[in-house]
Amino acid sequence: MFRKITRDNWLFYAIKNYECPNLDSEDEFYEDIKRFKYLKRLFRKYKATGELKTRLIINHIIVLQNVFGVEAACTLLFFRVEREFWSLLKTFLVFLNYIKEEEITDIKVNKQLLNNLEQL
Repeated sequence: MFRKITRDNWLFYAIKNYECPNLDSEDEFYEDIKRFKYLKRLFRKYKATGELKTRLIINHIIVLQNVFGVEAACTLLFFRVEREFWSLLKTFLVFLNYIKEEEITDIKVNKQLLNNLEQL
């Protein structure tokens, strides 16, 4: 069903992979979906101001992984986050051990950011 994620089927892919056993309402799902927008906003703010809220980004990514699983969360993140921020995103995913540095070889890890994250 999902050979390729597109704008048309992205939400269906998210719904299919959403696993929250104590889900009380549909609103909770959409609150989790908003985390993708929040991450995009945090990355854009970093580009504009140079301020990177690393702990907040980590928290959002962990929550997404908790409700979608590692593979689906990574797929959804790379689809929703603009390509210009993929290096930052990959660095956070490597730091959290969700992917290996050798994966997705065309995207470089930001070594300075990775060192800063390891200091946390």
